[in-house]
Amino acid sequence: MTEQVTESKPTFAEAFKVWLKIGCINFGGPAAQIALMHRVVVDEKKWVEDSRFLHALNFCMLLPGPEAQKLATYLGWLLHGVRGGLAAGILFVVPGALVMLGLSLLYALGRGVPLIDGALFGIKAAVLVVVIEALVRIGKRALKTNVLRALAGAAFVGIFFLELPFPLIVAGAALIGYAVSRTAPERLGVGAKIEDVPPPDPDRWRHFFIASIAGVLIWFAPVALAALVFGPHHVLVNVGLFFSKLAVVSFGGAYALLAYMAQQAVENYGWMTAPEMVDGLGLAETTPGPLILVTQFVGFLAAFRDAAPFSAVLAGILGAAMTTWVTFVPSMLWIFAGAPFVERLRANRQLSGALAAITAAVVGVILNLSIWFALHVLFGTVTEQHSGPIRWFAFDPNALDKRALMLAATAAVITFRFHRSLIEVVCVMAVLGALTHLKF
Repeated sequence: MTEQVTESKPTFAEAFKVWLKIGCINFGGPAAQIALMHRVVVDEKKWVEDSRFLHALNFCMLLPGPEAQKLATYLGWLLHGVRGGLAAGILFVVPGALVMLGLSLLYALGRGVPLIDGALFGIKAAVLVVVIEALVRIGKRALKTNVLRALAGAAFVGIFFLELPFPLIVAGAALIGYAVSRTAPERLGVGAKIEDVPPPDPDRWRHFFIASIAGVLIWFAPVALAALVFGPHHVLVNVGLFFSKLAVVSFGGAYALLAYMAQQAVENYGWMTAPEMVDGLGLAETTPGPLILVTQFVGFLAAFRDAAPFSAVLAGILGAAMTTWVTFVPSMLWIFAGAPFVERLRANRQLSGALAAITAAVVGVILNLSIWFALHVLFGTVTEQHSGPIRWFAFDPNALDKRALMLAATAAVITFRFHRSLIEVVCVMAVLGALTHLKF
């Protein structure tokens, strides 16, 4: 049984220092980041009661975007209103974004150096295992019933064989979950009992409209400015619009988004190659902050390679900034707009059913991503083949990269046998990969 604590509200300066500290040390993905915030905010500082923290987490799970950053924003809002939410949400992202920018510069300018190429080779193997571990972990938590397992299977078939877009899969799963929860919520693992909630905030709609209008204007301001200055087809505009769309459907975290993002960034826009997408996720695994910072890597390379009228480095920095802006501003918008409704959402069985269905579909999407990564990491050259509406990937079994296979097996042992942290796995594999590229 969790011991209840008496909340003690800090000053804004005290909270600011804590949010900055959390932003600098929040390695390890959403589970570790949420646990870190719980330990600091609930157990150590006693700023928020445990029940309130868990309720805030449930609310954040209903919304698109990185759960941990949304939770930090909401906790900051609880303590100090809008300025508290802005401080917590921004500081949760900025340290990791700066690190990711430095790694992106190193990646773009350091290719061809054996030590760097070797480290990236090892990181690819680590990423493959990390994605598989995420698939197992999320699958155990999400696939509680036969309906949810069927949704996961349908999502996998839809994205892997039929090339259905990720937003369509999310929308379809949400509609199915909403419908099933109305008549048979137990088939989605959702309780039939409706909780008692306090009366609604009478000013909730005013807060909602103010936050929504201001948030949307702030969200699209840099995209509109780029369109006015450089024209509607400039790479910064394309990056801003693409990642804005991604922010709206970003249920399930970075692993779920990568397959859709790779499809668009690699095949439609030609911003990068499939192996480079794997590299980007590996670099994002080594930074503090949300794993979805991998989007910043994509935006950086897109602008770096289509730099006019800037230098390549400046264009890359602008592309990274644009991507980070349109990825994380919406997450904060959802919080500020939805906060007045948070107590009422706790009792909404249909929303809970939709979320359970989306999470199940995400498992199928991550399975697709696992296979896609495995083929590109282990076999290198992979080509798409089509037969009518069916798509599959062709590869040469004789092209198996034995070094990549050995590194992946090593990463699997470290992850599943010794249960080492994500950052440890990535760092160890980077070192081992570098050693394979050194000439003695």
